[in-house]
Amino acid sequence: MLQAVMTEPRNIEFREVSKPEPKENQVLIRVKRIGVCGSDIHVFHGKHPYTSYPVVQGHEVSGVVAEVGPDVRGVNPGDIVTFTPQVTCGTCYPCTHGMYHLCESLKVMGFQTDGAAQEYFAVDAEKVVRVPESVSLDEAAMIEPAAVAVHAIERANDVEGKRVVVLGAGTIGNLVSQVAKAAGATAVLITDIVDYKLDKAKACGSDFTVNTSVEPLGPAIERAFGADGADVILECVGAQETINQAINTARKGSTVIMVGVAGTITVTNFGFIQDHELNVLGTLMYQKQHFEQAVALVAANKMHLKEMITHRFPFSDYLAAYHAIEESGGRYLKVMIDLD
Repeated sequence: MLQAVMTEPRNIEFREVSKPEPKENQVLIRVKRIGVCGSDIHVFHGKHPYTSYPVVQGHEVSGVVAEVGPDVRGVNPGDIVTFTPQVTCGTCYPCTHGMYHLCESLKVMGFQTDGAAQEYFAVDAEKVVRVPESVSLDEAAMIEPAAVAVHAIERANDVEGKRVVVLGAGTIGNLVSQVAKAAGATAVLITDIVDYKLDKAKACGSDFTVNTSVEPLGPAIERAFGADGADVILECVGAQETINQAINTARKGSTVIMVGVAGTITVTNFGFIQDHELNVLGTLMYQKQHFEQAVALVAANKMHLKEMITHRFPFSDYLAAYHAIEESGGRYLKVMIDLD
């Protein structure tokens, strides 16, 4: 079978390797779709701090079960599935206290261990998440980033009836906005500096959009929500500028959730946080339950995933996907790799 290997930044080679055999309690997946995410792009540019080369990418994945190993129950050949890409130790404090997504030795497939950028992929059955036939292969491959959004909104501790601001209208920000709406938020305002992404967010259900290169965030929040401002702000960029925006525009007593992954050490005004008694929270990845909740939202037509796919490439043109992203001028959301 063919396997795509990123041998170094900006280079992908295809190698012929043996098709894996599912071991005990494993499932062999015929890979059908692979989504490209922001972290993958960091690896492509050689800027991911926790990934070395060579590496097989692929952690946003859907496929069809080809075989199951001995003792596998509840998953059958022909099922459409995705999977949670975390590899955990099972023995550290987080793992033994219901927080395995924070494992002290956490590895993620496609970064610290091989991912599914290959025609077949064997994975532990306990990580496999079945999706109903009403959920397409494209949508199934987007359950992973949707689960990020589900967990982020969960961290807000109930957004029903609340006003929500999402900073960043990329894939994660768009999905966070959608999950907030599905969870009962009264209204969602989403920001970006690329109008194309804001238009996509509007089409996917965001109530208000603002290009913060044109209009400052503070007045935009007041225009949308009135003097009382936002109840919850979710930062989905991981940049110093948007982190500052999140903190400095937060209403006293409100909640700020850091979703974006900061690539450098950032500076935060803790005096302002203390004075405003802000609840500032982090959020990392997800657990399997968040995958299942994301599947349920998609199956209930409460999320718009297909509309977010802006580019697609055959597996043989994997490298072209990255070049398209570089040349897009920010006019992209989800780039999908097809293995049909």
